[in-house]
Amino acid sequence: MTREQRRAKLAAKAKSTILLIDGAMGTAIQDLNLTDADYHGRQFDGWNTPLKGNNDLLNLTRPDAILSIHENYLQAGADFIETNTFNATSISQADYGLEDHAPDIARAGARMAREIADAYEAREPGRPRAVMGAIGPLSKTLSISPKVEDPGYREVDFDQVYAAYFAQAQAMVDFVDFFAIETIFDTLNAKAAIAACMDVNKAAAEPVPLMVSGTITDKSGRTLSGQTTEAFWNSIRHANPWAVGLNCALGATDLRPFVADLARAADCLVLAYPNAGLPNAFGEYDEMPQTTARHLGEWAIDNLVNIVGGCCGTTPDHIRAIAKAVEGVAPRPIPTPKTAMRLAGLEPFELAS
Repeated sequence: MTREQRRAKLAAKAKSTILLIDGAMGTAIQDLNLTDADYHGRQFDGWNTPLKGNNDLLNLTRPDAILSIHENYLQAGADFIETNTFNATSISQADYGLEDHAPDIARAGARMAREIADAYEAREPGRPRAVMGAIGPLSKTLSISPKVEDPGYREVDFDQVYAAYFAQAQAMVDFVDFFAIETIFDTLNAKAAIAACMDVNKAAAEPVPLMVSGTITDKSGRTLSGQTTEAFWNSIRHANPWAVGLNCALGATDLRPFVADLARAADCLVLAYPNAGLPNAFGEYDEMPQTTARHLGEWAIDNLVNIVGGCCGTTPDHIRAIAKAVEGVAPRPIPTPKTAMRLAGLEPFELAS
């Protein structure tokens, strides 16, 4: 089916069913125990910078490993899979001296996700399997200085961040069903990504809708750059996202009140994909699939979500359990907010007409 048909089918399905995103990519890669040679491959043999840990590079050097992760999540029942492109920008790849290869990494990740999703659609005709082009938050931020002694210092400016995101989105636009600007801890970085995706869409043969997902960093209920959930929504709602949500940083127990805030404010689909609890002392995630699924099932029953899945530490077993927990539960009704001027700094501001 075409991408337009796929999105239409998903939109229709979302009216009666809670949709499923896949689980973690990074921790799934860690579980493979790959060596430095896997990351270097033949293409980067002799590269003078260590490459282990550059998970996006595996799109070029070990595509079989990434395909197997995608396939595991599709088998678990995911309606959406995210590309392995979280750090496929020139800014993030500069940490490895690979900034010039960032578009190739992004394109390869999007192409292979498309291929495996199409293969599963062919096995189950009529069931759409969508690809979300993962666009991560970058290794540098526009809102916060990395130097305590110089609060006004920035390592990058808006134009540089925009250019990095533009190149990434342009590399993926022909393959993905959605651009997924995710794990947002700095809304200004997200605004650069939104602007870049919109500009890529202007020249695209088929524009790609956006999904936008923020990250609440602790129980204060704010992003790292200081915004509350509703203020974050007010800041990005101009992008008219297909879905908006929250992911990462917190487990489902701590994330729930902030998902509820978003469910009340947003006039589009709400997605949520928390971590499998909080990491232990070794940086590992111990929350069992049944526990994560129970929480997300409760969110579904309470009409908080339209799309659910998992972030760090979640596995195909988590996605299977979540699928069972939300099966047959009606999705959140999309509200029609009253007309008002809505602005945001760190807090939301609403001026009714």
